[in-house]
Amino acid sequence: MREINNYARQLSPAEIEAGVHRKMVGGMWEEIGRLQFEFLRAKGMKPSDRFLDIGCGALRGGLHAIAYLEAGHYCGLDSNRSLIEAGRRELKLAALEEQTPRLALNEQFELGLFEQQFEYLLALSVFTHLFANHIVRCLVEVRKVLAPGGRFFATFFLAPAKAHLAPIIHQPGGVTTHYDRDPFHYSVDEIAAMAGLAGLAIELIGDWNHPRAQQMVIFSAPNGAATVRPGGNG
Repeated sequence: MREINNYARQLSPAEIEAGVHRKMVGGMWEEIGRLQFEFLRAKGMKPSDRFLDIGCGALRGGLHAIAYLEAGHYCGLDSNRSLIEAGRRELKLAALEEQTPRLALNEQFELGLFEQQFEYLLALSVFTHLFANHIVRCLVEVRKVLAPGGRFFATFFLAPAKAHLAPIIHQPGGVTTHYDRDPFHYSVDEIAAMAGLAGLAIELIGDWNHPRAQQMVIFSAPNGAATVRPGGNG
């Protein structure tokens, strides 16, 4: 995925110290971090639930979830090593290290490395930057770690129809998206097709007050069916 955008750029220790990571993940550190946490809580996430933050970055939203969940119940995965290091710094500054979150570096969405299942999963501003084949890879891996009745929430920029080739300007925020380059837009039918390849169903929430007009979609196993539990004792 390194060829798609500049997300692979590694921040220096000095840049992390200066807080550059907060801008690199899209800014609006407090606003969006709080928004995603309050959304999950409104959708029923309890302190006892296990939560997987896909594309956790420097823990813009993760800090809120880590403080809320029981110790050890937060897992975060990202493809950028320096952002994970920045997240560890944010954890220390917030005095949340005793919550023992698990952070992992991985570029292939190998979610089974956590050796547990999750009631709640989130990918915020992740699929907006990825080609469909990368999204399908993630969904296939998500299917393996969904707890019975678990839900995966993910944001997209929506297109009005399949194969919508023209750019779209989304409001609020003024972000211009494209069919074949980052940032990407997808129609609901295209998202449903990707989900189907992974054996998942979708539900469109749509607007959830994101300041840049990203729309929310829920992925779940049909009928809340249990999945094959990965190996390990997690």
